Amino acid sequence: MKSSRLLSIVLLLQTRGRVPAAELAERLEVSARTVYRDVEALSAAGVPVYAERGRHGGIALLPGFRTDVTGMTTDEARALFILAAQGAHSALGLDDALRSALRKVMAALPAPHRPAAELAGRRILVAPDKWTPRPSSAPSADGPSGDAAAARPAVDLDVLHTAVFTDLRLRIHYRHSGETRLRTYTVDPYGLVAKAGTWYLVADRRGRPQLFRADRVASATLTDVPVRRRAGVELAEVWQQLRRQVEDRPAEVRVTARIRRERLDLAVRILGGALTGPPRTGDGDEGGDWATLDLAYPVLPAVRQLLQFGDTLEVLAPPEARRVMAEAAAALTAVYAGDTP
Repeated sequence: MKSSRLLSIVLLLQTRGRVPAAELAERLEVSARTVYRDVEALSAAGVPVYAERGRHGGIALLPGFRTDVTGMTTDEARALFILAAQGAHSALGLDDALRSALRKVMAALPAPHRPAAELAGRRILVAPDKWTPRPSSAPSADGPSGDAAAARPAVDLDVLHTAVFTDLRLRIHYRHSGETRLRTYTVDPYGLVAKAGTWYLVADRRGRPQLFRADRVASATLTDVPVRRRAGVELAEVWQQLRRQVEDRPAEVRVTARIRRERLDLAVRILGGALTGPPRTGDGDEGGDWATLDLAYPVLPAVRQLLQFGDTLEVLAPPEARRVMAEAAAALTAVYAGDTP
């Protein structure tokens, strides 16, 4: 709509100052001639907009013309742009609407608050969707699984938050999944990501990207050394790379198992992340009492996840997976074989 386009022009000019007509035309997906017609319409409506011809010309507003959002603090501006960083807008088809709204809000913000609001959108991301399901015993790469379900104390994000916004290197004492001892790292933070209710620190360690669960950071200390990020690399790009490493990790062990039909629904719910296809029935099992499952695990010991189904599930292949199950079952038998105390 023309009225929306005219407002977008005013807000872009408030934010950017002088803007070439060709750039405005590209941003608004119209021709340069249309932009000049819109400028004439704005001028006729009393908006102090003017065009300068020539190599260094462009379209601009007279100084002092703007609309402020009064009473908004720097923290409020940051909070607004962090909220707007969610990825849910794509699923609703609202990406264009979000970008338009952010332009309007940024243009209306008092000038002192704009840098903080813009930086918040680059340093904090909120990803409300869950991780792609993975076998519960699979290595987590300090991502979604591992000991994530264990009870944890509240995370103190103050130091991590400060490091992200002051561009200082950070020294952390960190406990990896499955380990009890702490490791010490000096890292270069890109930002913080809230993924499915869990906070993660995204940082470079020795020039390589790494994901750290905030609730595994035992302590964190700011250094006085400026952060050393890779040139031109932003949080969103590093996060997407790390997320793919966690979610797209190829499985190394293919397992075939059969399960009693009465336990099939439960198995599908529990093993959803390990299943590589729908359960197969009618494969010649006597009376149709069994269903066949095709599963994939990143490491062989992870098949012990199937022990929870007891004698209602049998691993058929590969032989090494059957051997892991037999050894685990024998170890359990040895624990409970003695007389009850």
